[in-house]
Amino acid sequence: MGRRLLSTIMGCLLCIGLLGLSGCGSPSSASVSVSQGAGTKALAGLEYTDSVPLSYAENFTIDHYKGGYTLLTTAMDDKRFLVVPEKGDVPSGLPEDIVVLRRPIQDLYLVASSVMDLFSALDSVDTIRFSGLKEDGWYIADAKNAMAAGKLLYAGKYSQPDYELLLSKGCTLAIENRMISHAPEVLEKLQQFSIPAMIEYSSYESHPLGRVEWVKFFGALLGKEAKAQQIFNEQVSLVEQSSKGETTDKTVAFFFITSNGLVQVRQSNDYVPKMISLAGGRYAFPNLGDSNTKRSTINLQVEEFYQGVKDCDYFIYNSSIDGGIESVASLLQKCPVLKECKAVKEGNVWCTTNDLYQQSLSTGYLISDMHKMLTGGDENTMRYLFHLS
Repeated sequence: MGRRLLSTIMGCLLCIGLLGLSGCGSPSSASVSVSQGAGTKALAGLEYTDSVPLSYAENFTIDHYKGGYTLLTTAMDDKRFLVVPEKGDVPSGLPEDIVVLRRPIQDLYLVASSVMDLFSALDSVDTIRFSGLKEDGWYIADAKNAMAAGKLLYAGKYSQPDYELLLSKGCTLAIENRMISHAPEVLEKLQQFSIPAMIEYSSYESHPLGRVEWVKFFGALLGKEAKAQQIFNEQVSLVEQSSKGETTDKTVAFFFITSNGLVQVRQSNDYVPKMISLAGGRYAFPNLGDSNTKRSTINLQVEEFYQGVKDCDYFIYNSSIDGGIESVASLLQKCPVLKECKAVKEGNVWCTTNDLYQQSLSTGYLISDMHKMLTGGDENTMRYLFHLS
């Protein structure tokens, strides 16, 4: 019996040891409680304290460690970034995959243009030194002003960075969007020059507020988590106000006409159809696309699009891609067959403002605008939608 008992105890201790080792791998969900920290979040001697709870976002986590250390993880690629306090020591024995960033965070190369809105709201545009857009490409006033003052420098688009400029001016981090997947050689080159790259995956979030919640990610990067939470709460409040309002049975098509004559629409599982639903409407294409893919848009032939929207109540033209349209006549010039559609005949054609794609924090306001559109609200109070005559 003694040997059997000793064997059982040794087996239990071995299992516990293995579990402890596995905790040094990729971080788990951001909902992990503090009591679990010692066993599941241990990192190179750092003492885990807590993780930021996320309400909607699924593609990042934020873990805190004693002494002001923060571990950021992007879930799509399992990239990990340890933010070290200004006077803190870099822990020895860190896993090789972890990128160390020291505060104050500065000299960033921002290629993901939709993130600029978040930095602006966090009063942190001054941490960005390099831009992936030229001055005339920005709709964000803080970005345009910074470039005009020479504080923000154009360093090339995502596929053609100015490596010499980035190196000479001391770039510390490149913030990319998913377009970088089309230029993997750029990531290799940045790595060669010891410039770490972070890819933001907000566009992969399935819920509109999941995209907004990325403000917490960048708030944690910059040491402004309280302000980020406040910004997020304001957006949640806007959405809740609209979704609790009058629900309609009106159908809405959200689209734009491509240069080769196709019609680009959103997949049914995309965040835009969810915004329409939250605003009290129904998306015109309820079963479009493959829910298992991360793709957000689909191009349709005009005939197929027409069959899906001919009885639709409202059209919203997405101007953020091609600069938009100024009237119903200009829409019909692009696609004459739409003249026979209900929305056109009844004068319910709307357009988004050109700056929409750069405004990550437009979500709550756009849902509110959609709700006003569907319920006959005051057009003069809308921010991102306008009626076409």
